[in-house]
Amino acid sequence: MSPNTWLAIIGGSSVRNLAKVSQRGFTSYNVSSQFARCCSSPPSSAHRRLERRKRVEMAGASGKKEKVDKAGPSGGGKKKKDVKKETGLGLSVKKDENFGEWYSEVCKHEMIEYYDISGCYILRPWSMAIWEIMQTFFDAEIKKMKVKNCYFPLFVSPGVLEKEKDHIEGFAPEVAWVTKSGKSDLEVPIAIRPTSETVMYPYYSKWIRGHRDLPLKLNQWCNVVRWEFSNPTPFIRSREFLWQEGHTAFATKEEADEEVLQILELYRRIYEEYLAVPVVKGMKSENEKFAGGLYTTSVEAFIPNTGRGVQGATSHCLGQNFAKMFEINYENEKGETAMVWQNSWAYSTRTIGVMIMTHGDDKGLILPPKVASVQVVVIPVPYKDANTQGIFDACTATVSALSEAGIRAEEDLRDNYSPGWKYSNWEMKGVPLRIEIGPRDLENDQVRTVRRDNGVKEDIPRGSLVEHVKELLEKIQQNMYEVAKQKREACVEEIRTWDEFISALNQKKLILAPWCDEEEVERDVKARTKGETGAAKTLCSPFEQPELPEGTLCFASGKPAKKWTYWGRSY
Repeated sequence: MSPNTWLAIIGGSSVRNLAKVSQRGFTSYNVSSQFARCCSSPPSSAHRRLERRKRVEMAGASGKKEKVDKAGPSGGGKKKKDVKKETGLGLSVKKDENFGEWYSEVCKHEMIEYYDISGCYILRPWSMAIWEIMQTFFDAEIKKMKVKNCYFPLFVSPGVLEKEKDHIEGFAPEVAWVTKSGKSDLEVPIAIRPTSETVMYPYYSKWIRGHRDLPLKLNQWCNVVRWEFSNPTPFIRSREFLWQEGHTAFATKEEADEEVLQILELYRRIYEEYLAVPVVKGMKSENEKFAGGLYTTSVEAFIPNTGRGVQGATSHCLGQNFAKMFEINYENEKGETAMVWQNSWAYSTRTIGVMIMTHGDDKGLILPPKVASVQVVVIPVPYKDANTQGIFDACTATVSALSEAGIRAEEDLRDNYSPGWKYSNWEMKGVPLRIEIGPRDLENDQVRTVRRDNGVKEDIPRGSLVEHVKELLEKIQQNMYEVAKQKREACVEEIRTWDEFISALNQKKLILAPWCDEEEVERDVKARTKGETGAAKTLCSPFEQPELPEGTLCFASGKPAKKWTYWGRSY
């Protein structure tokens, strides 16, 4: 982009000149008041407090200043060492008391950084590593299914975007548009992809000619932009986010149906096996399905602290609607012209937000071992007149042994921070296991392990350390899942009547209710429950359906119920 390029990127149909990019930076220009408020709104009170706390000197989560050990690496200990000013650690709010501020503070601690455009966030290495671990797993699994990676452009023309009416109506309020280049208006504005169906499918029509071209299975790892104006939340709701999106085409509906469930199972595995978050697999309602699709399946998580569901990932069967719009036809084995059946499926960096909300505590983040970039941190604990260098060497040797066994381990040998400060720092970052090595451990040829998930401490002989650490990490992973599942199940409430529904909703429950499966009834429930905290809606109808006794009535309409469905407020 040249120094004097003009760029306007805004959501929906309200197009304004946003900013002039010059060698001196951004200067506002003719910005609508509504858009200006959204993009240049001051940081939240939680954000301002976080910045103030950077100037507060304290050590550890207790807020009390700790003395730094006088003994340095040499073990001399006679002269007090100049130490770096210790930045304040610990959260200012408790998870149960102010969830929003708690979440903001946890995210701010090395997971994200706030950007100068509202709703956009910088993913720091600590969170990016989690995304890369999930990406490595998922990419390998879809390649076993013969899915190939590709990349399509970020931009899409209005004519293509608007070709599928229901699809564009579903995304129109979120679409960002580029309207200028240099000082000139673009003859035709260009949209930035909110999703890539309309970007990719004109080329599917070009590439698919005969039955031998099927199935076509493509996936891309990319970013998308959805210019949402309400309640931006790191990872959960942002204007730009990372995701993968798979787009496949088949000769038969049976093939498409099979793949929908295969992909959904991979999403379940990401949440339950990697992030240790329990989810429900199910079908979205007609009101909640993907715009323009035939049906949508999803994995749904639930956050007990807020009483809100989270759509974790979706796998859609698009049917033949997009094939009809984009003329994706092929010649079958009988020489007849037929339309393909299509799927699309995606998960995003929202997964990281769900993990933080599920597992974090009043000390900060708690990372499941499978997605932690550092699974074990080794911290020396030297005392006055101790063999400090010997302790440091033992820490380094421990990390080497663990690393050679495939365990992601690091030592923290910084001599300008006290052991207590380091404990709090790594606890806040959520490292699953801490190993402490002090003079007594050196003398007894052992180490002390401290679990992040439950705080349990244990002294372990160094000779069996590697095997013990592997076992501990597996136990931590499983325990985190079991604890999260117990908390979620404690929130599930089965109801039969409207009064029971409202009572459960006010108690922040995950509601399982008999439903007649009518769109108008769901819309009526939304209207009747609309309030400051948001309306209730269907989350999904679980594939594993409880028994529905004959004569059971819908809780909302009084009509015969057809299925059990999860209801609640959601992010």
